[in-house]
Amino acid sequence: MFAAASTTGVLNAVLSRMEAPNIRVRVSYASSGALARQIAAGAPAALYLSANRKWIEWLEKKGKLTPTGKVRLFGNRLALAAPAKSIANLKIQPGFPLRQALGDGRLAIADPAHAPAGIYARDALTKLGVWRDVADRTARAPNVLAALALIERGEAPLGIVYRTDAFRNPKVRILDEFPAGSHDGISYLLALTAPESDGATALFAFLQSKAARRLYADYGFTAKDGAP
Repeated sequence: MFAAASTTGVLNAVLSRMEAPNIRVRVSYASSGALARQIAAGAPAALYLSANRKWIEWLEKKGKLTPTGKVRLFGNRLALAAPAKSIANLKIQPGFPLRQALGDGRLAIADPAHAPAGIYARDALTKLGVWRDVADRTARAPNVLAALALIERGEAPLGIVYRTDAFRNPKVRILDEFPAGSHDGISYLLALTAPESDGATALFAFLQSKAARRLYADYGFTAKDGAP
């Protein structure tokens, strides 16, 4: 299974509770875009969990997904975060002083060239009128967890991650969440790749179970898409 890096914690927890001894699951975590390109190139993934609908649609057009094996699992929110010891205090609004708040530091984000969290971040900052101010002051990580690590270590004074990345994380704190309408809704879609297998179909069903959905909520994921 290939899955968005931001689902690492929750997916590991869910899979640890799967009672199917005949099914062995191995998961590769990375940015949704990087994983989609690997699947398109022939990588042997039975399921794909993406943090961005566009990569699902891209694989569909290439005939890499089964016609009916696709479902939305949960949503998320986008947040501005800082190291836990930071005294930064910012309210997200049009034209907010993000560049000034960075000082000599850089804004940690996932690479908007392929990582959904980075795409959402760039789109939100553009909508709010501050992207041009900070575009040359970003530390672009391969995925959102790598961006989070820069914040955790204090190597970046601020960063944009998913709310779930900072949820109950003692090393970072959320300064604010991005407002509705500043970016596309964040929706995680699970899809079966072609050709379909019995084991993949069973896992596909389990990830939609009530037990799995309770864990999604426990980890801070939302029933609705973030920022609709």
